[in-house]
Amino acid sequence: MEPTSIQPTAVRTDLGAIFVSLELSRSTWLVTSLSPGSGEKMSKHVVDGGNVAELLDRFEQLQQKARLRTGKSFPIVKIQEAGLDGFWIHRVLEANGIESYVVDAASIATSRRRRRAKTDKIGRL
Repeated sequence: MEPTSIQPTAVRTDLGAIFVSLELSRSTWLVTSLSPGSGEKMSKHVVDGGNVAELLDRFEQLQQKARLRTGKSFPIVKIQEAGLDGFWIHRVLEANGIESYVVDAASIATSRRRRRAKTDKIGRL
């Protein structure tokens, strides 16, 4: 029997939770999630800004889909930037049993290449 090689993946697929990020604006909230059993595919959904009931329904749908794919139940772990609506949503979600984290935007790792100042005149008008 030949030995099998394990290829590293960019995103872990053996998740023990449904990981959700929120991008908040006044009119809409973008819900991005990575769920067990969906491979490396992230899903994106939009809910009306300020509509916590719709957000909680979306979380329930994510849990139900993961349960159907895997036969197991998974908790939601949510992260969002501090700022517009960040803290009251955090408190509401925690009161509903959802693990929630609010982070400072400056603490999120980004590509240093993107932040580097341009040294040529292209794009400086």
